[in-house]
Amino acid sequence: MNILITGGASGLGEAITKRLAFDQGNNVFFSYNKSVENAKALEASFSNVKALKCDFSVPSDIEILCGRMQELNLQILVNNAMTGFEQDYFHKLKPDYFIDSFQKNIFPAIRITQTALIHFRKNKFGKIITILSAALINKPPIGWSEYAASKSYLLSLSKSWAAENAGFNISSNSISPSFMQTSLTDNTDERIVSEMISKHPLKALLKVEEVAEAIAFFVSASQQINGANLILNAAQNVV
Repeated sequence: MNILITGGASGLGEAITKRLAFDQGNNVFFSYNKSVENAKALEASFSNVKALKCDFSVPSDIEILCGRMQELNLQILVNNAMTGFEQDYFHKLKPDYFIDSFQKNIFPAIRITQTALIHFRKNKFGKIITILSAALINKPPIGWSEYAASKSYLLSLSKSWAAENAGFNISSNSISPSFMQTSLTDNTDERIVSEMISKHPLKALLKVEEVAEAIAFFVSASQQINGANLILNAAQNVV
């Protein structure tokens, strides 16, 4: 399989890249921006991995990446990239922050997925896997309003991608992981993290490697699995 992972050099993205590259039948391409050393290390560790530099805050970079996608003969797209976000009460966030986040997080996913779908439709095959958040299942954590809203937007798009393209043998599924300790959540108060662990059914937070395994499942799954949102939260919310 030829696979593109957005934001595949650090945190969850790095775990996904490693897991999918473990299968030598995959050719794994991933985008990165600031994680230069991680990107080089991944390329050095896996002969079937290729790093693609792309700053999602620069529109021309996104267009260059979309142009290169035509050459990759992609079969799978993993929408993972997400920039940092401000943890604060909704009423304290500046309106411009929402616009900036949409441009950096949502628009790149839209543009890249549109490009992938054009190719998938021609080939009558493709898989789209989008990383969301278990924060969508119940009430979003206080201070995460914009983050939860962005993931909700992507959830709706993921369902539309499934409905519109099923007839072309294209699937679109998503994964909603519970809280993980990554660079994206570094600013979370340690007391809150400790409380989450104490209340967790397994007394252990979700690991990025566990999410990567779920991605691998969707990569190999039947196209009959389409429009699904896999929740990884140890049954803390049963839907």
